[in-house]
Amino acid sequence: MSDPPRKRMVRPPSGGADEGRVVAKRLKTAKVRTPSSQAWLERQINDPFVTLAHARGYRSRAAFKLAEIDDRFSLIGRSARIVDLGCAPGGWLQIAVKRGATRIVGIDLLDVEPLPPANIVKGDFTDPARQEEILSLLGGGPNLVLCDMAPNTTGHRQTDHLRIVGLVEAAAEFAIGSLVPGGAFVSKAFQGGETAGLIALLKRNFARVRHLKPKASRAESSELYILATGFKGQ
Repeated sequence: MSDPPRKRMVRPPSGGADEGRVVAKRLKTAKVRTPSSQAWLERQINDPFVTLAHARGYRSRAAFKLAEIDDRFSLIGRSARIVDLGCAPGGWLQIAVKRGATRIVGIDLLDVEPLPPANIVKGDFTDPARQEEILSLLGGGPNLVLCDMAPNTTGHRQTDHLRIVGLVEAAAEFAIGSLVPGGAFVSKAFQGGETAGLIALLKRNFARVRHLKPKASRAESSELYILATGFKGQ
């Protein structure tokens, strides 16, 4: 007598969440693509957060990073004044708007599609004139400063890391110079040396400094986020 047929266990599509397995897709190699661009494109098409971002109308997968951080620490409130440094293409602005914030200013060197009620400034946030413009549009000091910036890379790891650290330090100095007491600062950073000075600066000015690795940050990436809360004031 033959054995009865085995039941097949079928898991439904996960829609981009962590659960479920997806067969990796490969792109046909194009002569005009470099190996690095080919690898980047393959990561994109196989990234569930990219798929989910498209499905939900987010401008970038980075939206899920801020959403997770806010879920854990409740940084975004309706009465909060928020500044987003390096806001293009607008994924973090979308999360701030979706969660009820109405006083938001984003700034970037690139053009950013409008996203009311956020105000968007084109320019360099380190320019004192742009900083005055940001605070004027905001109507006072921010409760939350966000920074998801990364400079253009040179291909030299140490040089790129130093440039990233310098950019985050500039963002931290802006936050320290503008936040209201009790405010918070969230910034992308990368694992590596040369961050001791940055962490020491934040610890002098905030009650607590944490390192975070949101689920939407690729596991193989050295990317992490710094969260500084409880700004001590000037």
